[in-house]
Amino acid sequence: MKLVIINYGAGNIQSIKFAFERLGVHAILSDDADVIKAADKVIFPGVGEASSAMAKLKATGLDKVIPTLKQPVLGICLGMQLMCNHSTEGDTTGLGIFDVDVVKFSNKVKVPQIGWNEIESLKTPLFKDIPEHSFMYLVHSFYAPKCDAMIASTNYEVDYASALQKDNFYGVQFHPEKSGKVGQEILKNFCQL
Repeated sequence: MKLVIINYGAGNIQSIKFAFERLGVHAILSDDADVIKAADKVIFPGVGEASSAMAKLKATGLDKVIPTLKQPVLGICLGMQLMCNHSTEGDTTGLGIFDVDVVKFSNKVKVPQIGWNEIESLKTPLFKDIPEHSFMYLVHSFYAPKCDAMIASTNYEVDYASALQKDNFYGVQFHPEKSGKVGQEILKNFCQL
């Protein structure tokens, strides 16, 4: 299996690469459109601020490539948020894969949400054999509200979409690569999609 992690300068890609190596899967880091299109599976990571990350995608032309991919694609954290229509972070237009707008938690709660929180209402084979209320590791100030594409939810001030899916595109707000055994199992499930 050829697994490509999109390397566009806005991701915690080494820890993701190591997580797949623990599963016996060699991941290639690339920003080359042809390499990405030829992959069996694609990881779209993201750490940082939405508008600057989107600017990096546009600079490489990957903003046009990612929505056209036909193989399973997994967006992680900011990667998932950039797959949505819009983010209020930096007034950023996203890739429009998931029909939802990303918004900020209110000032009534501590932001960013950092640490472990539960995922529930799990749907799709991405969560095969994953128990309801499993704890995942999150670091974020912005979130995707509940929507039709939601395949997992988490509560922090509100119930929000901690995972999304539409066609071959999947997104998780949490960091599976930092979420221990359960996170590894989710990455394994993604490899088997």
